[in-house]
Amino acid sequence: MTERTASVARDTLETQIKVSINLDGTGQSRFDTGIPFLEHMLDQIARHGMIDLDIECQGDRHIDDHHSVEDIGITLGQAFAKAVGDKKGIRRYGHAYVPLDEALSRVVIDFSGRPGLEHHADYLRSHIGSFDTDLFYEFFQGFVNHALVTLHIDNIRGRNAHHIAETVFKACGRALRMALELDPRMAGIMPSTKGCL
Repeated sequence: MTERTASVARDTLETQIKVSINLDGTGQSRFDTGIPFLEHMLDQIARHGMIDLDIECQGDRHIDDHHSVEDIGITLGQAFAKAVGDKKGIRRYGHAYVPLDEALSRVVIDFSGRPGLEHHADYLRSHIGSFDTDLFYEFFQGFVNHALVTLHIDNIRGRNAHHIAETVFKACGRALRMALELDPRMAGIMPSTKGCL
């Protein structure tokens, strides 16, 4: 099997980011972003997606975390697009429901080649620790635009903002794992009637 790995660097006046991924990893992660709660959430994607992730970011956090979070989403999306390659043999679609105590979220993903985000998660507070919950949308928007995926996120219920966020990211990891899994019945076949994605 060809290795499904990628390394991407993004360098702007606002952020300098390096992302390395292995889609067929063991869920190992290393982060150096200066944004602890985002790192906690990215670790959920790695562990539950069985994806090895290494992310470094130096950003203009003296302003706020917005540019760093959005650009991490962009760079991570670029790395996924590069690592998945031509998409032959993948399951393409993935979904997961994940509970955590009172919270329940559903994530559905399609490696369609068409970016689209439906993000329906209402957080009952503006911050989790020092992390601005508005930035979850910015992260996922950057990700889908550059991974070229359709992503539906629905928080079905929940009161605790930390629990809501964690169920979203765990479900995202599980959905990614399902969608990216190689299907032995589809070996070498493009999972589309169009013949390309």
